[in-house]
Amino acid sequence: MAEVLVLVKPSQGKVTKSTLEALTIARGLGEPAAVVVGEPGLASSITDKLGEYGAAKVYVAESDEFGDYLVTPQVAVLEKLVRDGEPAAVLIPSTQEGKEVAGRLAVRLGNGVLTDVVSLDTDGIATQVVFAGSTIVKSKVSRGIPLVTIRPSSVTPTPAPTTPSVEPVAVALGEADRLARVKERVTEAKGARPELTEASIVVSGGRGVGSADNFKLVEELADLLGAAVGASRAATDSGFYPHQFQVGQTGKTVSPQLYVALGISGAIQHRAGMQTSKTIVAVNKDNEAPIFELADFGVVGDLFKVVPQAAEEIRKHKA
Repeated sequence: MAEVLVLVKPSQGKVTKSTLEALTIARGLGEPAAVVVGEPGLASSITDKLGEYGAAKVYVAESDEFGDYLVTPQVAVLEKLVRDGEPAAVLIPSTQEGKEVAGRLAVRLGNGVLTDVVSLDTDGIATQVVFAGSTIVKSKVSRGIPLVTIRPSSVTPTPAPTTPSVEPVAVALGEADRLARVKERVTEAKGARPELTEASIVVSGGRGVGSADNFKLVEELADLLGAAVGASRAATDSGFYPHQFQVGQTGKTVSPQLYVALGISGAIQHRAGMQTSKTIVAVNKDNEAPIFELADFGVVGDLFKVVPQAAEEIRKHKA
């Protein structure tokens, strides 16, 4: 069975949900092989988790200098593995960095590339959802192997425990790989809330929240539920909440177990980023808001009256 390479990009030393999704898809194509590129010691902390989700092999490329560069070490390692091993496909999480890795790798290999893929069949035919979820496209790389980036929240990660073998990969960076060097890294301060794309519960606010100060109501409900906070494009464009929390076609894609939409009309741009959520609850005073077409449970009412009542009931159950 041919290998399917899956690029691993841990966050704070942990395997991300997007990597587990890629491993889940890879199992349907061949034998998953995780590729870990980073500073020494990184792979040893995550190998068990990768094996839990089906990685039969873990390729490890570690070097003290890899942390001094952004994407070029990952590109160089993947290029070597593709040229040496002829894998069935290469899967990369469709983050901003992942898309750059895929693009650079495609140029080096003279290979086709597909981005934001939600599924990939054994014939290499990829499914992409475009135009804010209104159109489904079937695509295939016409030159080279399937080289694709996997859209976040496309599938539910499912375990398939195995004990992976570990194989070191030696790669020397060329002169072109060293043209841009990282001089300083600043870690963004994070609170106790889960990361937006990793959270099992998300509470999002829209234009109906009314102001940045009123977003405290959204945050309060999120904290009671142990949820991440999201926002619609209308809310972020209005300055109610930072853009990095935007959910939608031009923001982040989420697929939590529970998605709570407060004061969000449900424009197609927003729906594209959350419509695969398992359960959707919407609160909006407009009974004709498009979000109700998607919601499993809808409350037509003033969110400034509904949310405090809901919060009080949650506190009673937690007491």
